[in-house]
Amino acid sequence: MNTATPATHNRSGQPQTDLVHPLDEFCRLAKRALPGIEPVEADDVPEPYRSLLVHERDMTSTLAQFHGSAIGLRVLHRHNAGDAYYREVLLLAKRSGRPVEYGAIKIHLGQFPGPARDAIIEPEAPLGQLLHDHGVGHLSRPGGFLRVECDDHIGGLFGLDDRPLLYGRRNTLYDGTGRHRLAEIVEILPPA
Repeated sequence: MNTATPATHNRSGQPQTDLVHPLDEFCRLAKRALPGIEPVEADDVPEPYRSLLVHERDMTSTLAQFHGSAIGLRVLHRHNAGDAYYREVLLLAKRSGRPVEYGAIKIHLGQFPGPARDAIIEPEAPLGQLLHDHGVGHLSRPGGFLRVECDDHIGGLFGLDDRPLLYGRRNTLYDGTGRHRLAEIVEILPPA
């Protein structure tokens, strides 16, 4: 699999290079190579990944339902760049402590009311849970689906001995009107 993403456009009209952002930001800062990532059509995402990724819901509630557990958050890295707040995270099933998602997220803080913004900066819960808790209306619009070569970084976070192919998505959360971006997210799931 080629680690360079072609400069073409996906079905949503997004440049393919956008499909790896903000994951590319964390790889750049950590001076590690981006894992091999290939865009795939929704129909080519195998189950159970398809039911977990190919939808317009937030991932926190989707993962909670699938795993029968509330979802916790472990922040790996975070930084600010102007109004943008970046987080590299691992979502965990609270019941088992198992990782259920690796993610990289760029949050547009200016789009949130003060209490929600404060809760985001003091990350104690996944963004989807915070949006729900603070009554922030939002729309989820996946921009593409990804086949990911599991690298040492992601494999280590998921506790994997081997390096299987993984699946994920590039998602954008908009406010309830669909006009303003709240967050841009790369979400990668462990083997089910």
